[in-house]
Amino acid sequence: MIPAAAGAGLLQLGLSGEFLWLAVVFVVIAILAGLAGFGGVAGISMSAARLFVLVFLVLAVLALLL
Repeated sequence: MIPAAAGAGLLQLGLSGEFLWLAVVFVVIAILAGLAGFGGVAGISMSAARLFVLVFLVLAVLALLL
């Protein structure tokens, strides 16, 4: 069970799942754009998804350390 203070810290750092949700959305956009033949849009969407996953992981590690 997570203490109330730790739970508040997770929400304060933005680990409520928003970054992972955005990453999934951008991966779906990349897949659809790739299937439609829009390689540039697919590449940019995958880059954005990768960035959101990295931000989430950094914030998760910070939340665990603090």
